[in-house]
Amino acid sequence: MNVSDPAVPDPTGQQQAQPIDDRVNNRSQRPTSEAFKASMASGWAPAEGSLPGRDAVAEHAARRRRAISDRFPGERLVIPAGPLKVRSNDTDYRFRPHSAFAHLTGLGVDHEPDAVLILEPVDEGTGDDGGHHSATLYFRPLAGRDTEQFYADARSGEFWIGARPTLAELEARLGIATAHLDGLEAALTKGVGAPAIGGISVRLVRKVHEDLDALVDTARYNTAQDPESLDLSVFDALDDQLAEALSELRLVKDEWEVDQMREAVAATAAGFEEIIRALPRAVAHRRGERVVEGAFFARAREEGNDLGYETIAASGNNATVLHWIRNNGPVREGELLLVDAGVEAESLYTADVTRTLPVSGTFSEVQRRVYQAVLDAADAAFAAAQPGVKFRQVHAAAMEVLAARLEEWGILPVSAQEALSDAGQQHRRWMPHGTSHHLGLDVHDCAQARRELYLDGELAPGMVFTIEPGLYFKAEDLAIPAEYRGIGVRIEDDVLMTADGPVNLSAALPRTPGDVEAWMASLR
Repeated sequence: MNVSDPAVPDPTGQQQAQPIDDRVNNRSQRPTSEAFKASMASGWAPAEGSLPGRDAVAEHAARRRRAISDRFPGERLVIPAGPLKVRSNDTDYRFRPHSAFAHLTGLGVDHEPDAVLILEPVDEGTGDDGGHHSATLYFRPLAGRDTEQFYADARSGEFWIGARPTLAELEARLGIATAHLDGLEAALTKGVGAPAIGGISVRLVRKVHEDLDALVDTARYNTAQDPESLDLSVFDALDDQLAEALSELRLVKDEWEVDQMREAVAATAAGFEEIIRALPRAVAHRRGERVVEGAFFARAREEGNDLGYETIAASGNNATVLHWIRNNGPVREGELLLVDAGVEAESLYTADVTRTLPVSGTFSEVQRRVYQAVLDAADAAFAAAQPGVKFRQVHAAAMEVLAARLEEWGILPVSAQEALSDAGQQHRRWMPHGTSHHLGLDVHDCAQARRELYLDGELAPGMVFTIEPGLYFKAEDLAIPAEYRGIGVRIEDDVLMTADGPVNLSAALPRTPGDVEAWMASLR
């Protein structure tokens, strides 16, 4: 035995090495006496007896489940929330469920790690809301205060993480039948097999919970007529179709979702005000970008669930790095500060807004010139964004403006017309990303949707997306005049498409150079 290993006695009185999985508890000094257990199991106030009312999202989530039911009649659909994720050793990240799970159940914030929504096929038209499936939400409910889990389970015990809902409470809130997680495996694998021989086809949202991936694959293998020749890639394709359908279901938001987007954007606007108030402290700090990041994060946690994505707080040349999230640089007077940030609401819907601010409060002449070009490109994109217009045309409208300005400034090595051709694209050196993406539960929402419904799809009322052109002139770029080097500008707004055209959800945040300067002066 290695003498450095902690040792525990076995029944014979000899010492044995402590199992490595148990060593995480070496820091714990929890009593294990029967007297302690008896004490912990008694003397607690009873739980409240009345059930909660129905959540406002419940009827909307029911319509979403019905839409998916119509797509896949006769098949079992499995949508996991996902497990807790370890941050370090025995500490976890705050839990966030998979977006498809949140969309179909209406559950947001940190509810129910390991929960799984199963849509079980029934006779057509006899399921929930006249659909083809009955939905059941499997999760681990609140343990009684007379159980050891109450005080001994650091991941799910009420003593450690707070109260969890009971089966009845969650069913009352969501209008979904509920069941204990202990019954999940049987429900998931029951009757799995080829429909041709009377089995049930299963479709799973994969890469969310590895244990469920393995469980479903094993069930498919065990029920195959010829397991040796089973091609799991065929089943992967079926699962991909479910992921695709769930993603496309979110392309058009319902009224409840739009309200959540407005809430997230309003909180984000408040966060940007905090950033401006924090600028003097940021300038004085050696890692001023962290000061900016922290000011926004505090508002995100106060007003919402969290950040919708890692904040980009990029000053000076860092603003030319598209996804600069290190945020460890200084914030200097005379530079531009590009902040790309969004608050995620309690419902998990997120805003995504970018503003570029002159740290000193006033744009220089060249900074204003670049900023105005980006603003004009954004305005052109807004003008192009109309119902029935293809999504890709929003980007094209912005690129026409930017290519023309780059030609006008003598930066573009060819004409704007040549650059805009498919064989050209030289202007994309300074604007390499897309101008728009869908927005919602994910900052890059609907990412698994088919190209013909996304990039080549037509804009429709209820769609929420960004408009975010930019220009990025790196300090190391010798192809441009020196006066432009080190300037990065992006302006990003969140847009709701209506029957009458686009509505700028983030319009409360100033956009023009003069308005930005006046706004900053009013807050400083």
